[in-house]
Amino acid sequence: MNAIEEKSQLLKNVITKQLYYKHPLSLTEISKLTNKSLPLVTKVVQQLVAQGYIVEQGLGPSTGGRRASLFLLNAEKQKFIVSVAMDQFITRMMICDLSNTSRFEISSLELPLMNNPEATDQLADFIQAKLEASGIPKTQLLGIGIGLPGFVSAELGISHSYLPTRDGSPLASYLSSKLELPVFLDNDSSLIALAELRYGAAVGKRNVMVANIGWGTGLGMIVNGQLYRGSSGYAGEFSHIPLSKSNDLCSCGKRGCLEVETSLSVMTERATAAIASGAATSMRKLAEDKSKNIEQVFLEAAKAHDPLAVSILSEAAFMIGKGLATLIHIMNPECIVLSGRAAVAGKVLLPPIQQALNEFCIPRIANQTTIVQSELAENAELLAAASLVIEHAAFQ
Repeated sequence: MNAIEEKSQLLKNVITKQLYYKHPLSLTEISKLTNKSLPLVTKVVQQLVAQGYIVEQGLGPSTGGRRASLFLLNAEKQKFIVSVAMDQFITRMMICDLSNTSRFEISSLELPLMNNPEATDQLADFIQAKLEASGIPKTQLLGIGIGLPGFVSAELGISHSYLPTRDGSPLASYLSSKLELPVFLDNDSSLIALAELRYGAAVGKRNVMVANIGWGTGLGMIVNGQLYRGSSGYAGEFSHIPLSKSNDLCSCGKRGCLEVETSLSVMTERATAAIASGAATSMRKLAEDKSKNIEQVFLEAAKAHDPLAVSILSEAAFMIGKGLATLIHIMNPECIVLSGRAAVAGKVLLPPIQQALNEFCIPRIANQTTIVQSELAENAELLAAASLVIEHAAFQ
C-alpha cells in the first residue's frame, strides 16, 4: 500500500467511526468532523458506499437550498463486532452489527475473577463457543472488545489485576492468538464513561464524572470532552480514596478505602448478615428464588423500597456522595452520572448522595453540578467495548 492509499484508508476508518457514533450525517457534516475537504470526503464516502459499508438514507431537512443527502453505516453489511463486559463475577457477551444492534441474545457466564488462574482460558472458551453457535465466519468479525475491572493498560493490552495468561504474555495478544481475532481491552469504568460521552448523559458536555457503582466503586472522568486517563492510564481509582473510618482491609491491601463501605459486595454482605440474624425484610422471600443471586435480590428489594435494603444502600450512597464532594471541589464538573450495577436503584441512591453534597460541598460549586442516573443501564460497558473494535478496525 503506497502513501496515497494509506491516507485514503486512514480517512475511511475516520469517516466510519464518525458514522458509528453520530448517524446519519451529510457530506458537509462529515467534512467538518474529519477536518477534510468536501471533495475528498465525497470521494472516500463513494468508495465506502461501493464497498457496502455505507448506505444513503435519504435527504436531510431543508435549510433554504438543495437538501443534502444523508449517510449511515450499512447494518446489512456482513461485518460484526464482539463485545464483552466483565465484572468480578459475571461476564456478558454481545455480537452486534455496524449499527450497534445486537444480532443475538446477550449471553452471560458466571466467571469469578479473584484467585482464579483458569479464568482466562474459561473466558476464551466461552467466547469461542458463542462464536461457533452464532455461525458467523471469522472473516466477517472485525474483532473483540473487552471491558474488565482493575488496572488495565489499554495501549499494551495488559490486565494487571485479573486474568493471568499461561505464558505471561499480554492478555490481549494471548486471547487474540487463541481466538484468531484482534482483541482490545480497557478498564470497565473508563468504558462506561466513554459510553456516556458517546451515547448517554455526557453527550455534548465537556467535564463529567461517571461513577461506576458495582462490586467495586469506580470512576470515569471526561475532561475537556475527552476521557482522562492520567499520566500512566490509571486515573479514576475513586474507591481507594481514604475516607472510611472502618478498619476493614480493602482488596488493595490498604485500610480506610471508600470501597470497604460503598461496594456492592459490602452491601450484599450486610444484607446477608441481616437476613441470617432474623431481620424483617422482603429479601428473605426473594432469596427463595434460587435462580437469583444475592446481588439481584438486594437490588430488587431496594428498588421496591424494602426498608432494610434502602437503609444499607443509603448508607453506602452517603459515603459515595462524600467522595464525590471531594472530587467536585477538585474538578468542578458540570455533571455527575451514576452508572454501574447498583445504579439501577438510582431513585434510592440520589437523595443520600445529594445530602452528602449539601453537607460537604461549597454551595457555589455544588450548585453548578447536576447529578443524573444513567439511562444506558447495564448496556453501557457493552456499547463502549464494541467501540474499542471500531476505533482499531480497518474498513477495506
